[in-house]
Amino acid sequence: MPTSLAIIRDPDAAGAVLSPIRRRVLAALREPGSATTVGDRLGLPRQKVNYHLRALESLGLVEHVEDRRRGNCTERVVRATATHYLIDPAVLGELGAEPDDVTDAFSSERLAAVSSRTVADLGELRERAAAVGKRLPTFSLESAVRFASPTDQAAFLGELSSAITGLVARYHDESAEGGRWFRLVAGSHPALLARGDRRATTTENV
Repeated sequence: MPTSLAIIRDPDAAGAVLSPIRRRVLAALREPGSATTVGDRLGLPRQKVNYHLRALESLGLVEHVEDRRRGNCTERVVRATATHYLIDPAVLGELGAEPDDVTDAFSSERLAAVSSRTVADLGELRERAAAVGKRLPTFSLESAVRFASPTDQAAFLGELSSAITGLVARYHDESAEGGRWFRLVAGSHPALLARGDRRATTTENV
């Protein structure tokens, strides 16, 4: 079965996912299909789809499922290796963002750089965990809060920082034999989601 999310760490694979036509092909292959069935669905010639399928399979984005008889021919049935994809910022190499290059903890650049490093680290850690057949121990928490005033926002951030600092001091053991390091990331930004799950169409949150 395909994974729900694949983090792409290969530049060539990233380029393939960014191709509009190959994105359409991958989306069509969330369920197994052949060059013929995908071509019919997308309105593209079978030969053209087959060309893209071979390229996607060589990059590990598509996998073979079965061979199926269709009339006098045998069709190769494949599917996407994931239902959703995320590109590892590390594919940018030296152009990628590094948190140490931005020191202002209240800047959007710093938050973006930290988020970028999180995706990059997870991409490598997922590969390591998969190689040894282990589940990666992670945790995420997401919420939304509406502040009545900038004063309340500042107070909230102050209390949050104090709470995290206190928890780290309580549980961190520098000398623990066999202890395992974890990276804790906390951040906030104005919410784009408003009025339920519909994206806001104004700049009221900026």
